[in-house]
Amino acid sequence: MSTLAILGCLWGDEAKAKVVDYLGASADVVVRFQGGANAGHTIVVEGRKYVFHSVPAGILYPNCNCVIGSGVVVDPFRLRDEMRALQDSGINFEGRLFIDERASMVLPLHQELDQLQEKRLGEAKIGTTGRGIGPAYADRVSRRALRLIDLAHPEWQGMRLQALYEHHQIQLEDLEAKLADLQDVYEFLKPYLAQTDELLWDWYLQDKHILFEGAQGTLLDLVYGSYPYVTSSQTISGSISVGTGLPPRCINKIIGVYKAYGTRVGEGPFPTEIEGETGDLIRKQGNEYGATTGRPRRVGWFDAVAAVYTARLNGLDGMALTLLDVLGGIGELKICTGYWLEGKRVKGFLSHHLDLARVQPEYLTLPGWDVDISSCTSLVRLPKAAKDYLDAVQDLVGTQIELVSVGPDRKQTIVIK
Repeated sequence: MSTLAILGCLWGDEAKAKVVDYLGASADVVVRFQGGANAGHTIVVEGRKYVFHSVPAGILYPNCNCVIGSGVVVDPFRLRDEMRALQDSGINFEGRLFIDERASMVLPLHQELDQLQEKRLGEAKIGTTGRGIGPAYADRVSRRALRLIDLAHPEWQGMRLQALYEHHQIQLEDLEAKLADLQDVYEFLKPYLAQTDELLWDWYLQDKHILFEGAQGTLLDLVYGSYPYVTSSQTISGSISVGTGLPPRCINKIIGVYKAYGTRVGEGPFPTEIEGETGDLIRKQGNEYGATTGRPRRVGWFDAVAAVYTARLNGLDGMALTLLDVLGGIGELKICTGYWLEGKRVKGFLSHHLDLARVQPEYLTLPGWDVDISSCTSLVRLPKAAKDYLDAVQDLVGTQIELVSVGPDRKQTIVIK
């Protein structure tokens, strides 16, 4: 029985979708288990770009089934738009996409609440995408949420929607029109709804190769990330079972995805952040702009302290290092090997964001390389400086690098193990 989890292990945007797409060639099933449409995944296949928000990246393989698990919050309208756009690109969903009927919905109300909350917070804002993910998860936990299966019960759905608006003290205008919109999107999604835990269990017993696709990154985990500057779901490997209904013993291998450098979107501490020309150059070469929002990402050096922390939290069996090509021509490269706070070297990753914002990083400095490595297809073809950089990352994190990405296309991948 073969199952593999692919998780982002920094601040998100680690190019997980590229890794999922590459390894998905041998997968029978690809599963999303948490998050929502705030996650943007970009994949390039033979020069053509595909952007995903809720649909698992495995949908690009015609023989691969895809699952959106119960742990995901689903914006039914955005999902319909995404599916239609992919259908226009020649992607077939029939008999291949399965959405758990118990998944909670992200409604226009939640987007309104999200944006209002960010506005009220002012300078203390979290820096969310404004897609309503946080309020949707809050309503789920408070047992107020509407689930996709509620759309099959119009009278119950109407009562729940009215109660939701009343709770949030927002005027509900034209209930009938909102219910009609929901019924219309339900008719589109209805063929894809299922109890996906049963499907996954059957596939597992049939020895199907199941790949779990994480959204966001471990340092944005609701509990173990830089709280409160985090996402609203749990992004670590332990949440796979919660978001899919498969027992933990069904997860055979876990690969953590790390960028060759660091990025972060939104507010919050970022110990290795680079200001000035070097940061601007990395941002430009890496096209570091959000796939969902278009916002420029903050850029920093690789943080081995954070990487050790996330490798342990997720129980990694191996690493995938992405965007190594972006560091070409940068000059000297740095890797954070420790934190100092108030004159003392700190042990490990800090729990409070105020402390994390004050640390002074300790760096290992390595020579860079000036050649273009985007056409390298094997480790031996990389320049010595690039191989030394990989060795340093691997040694500091204590986890073997199994795959290296040197460009956005599927072909621009080096398999080490």
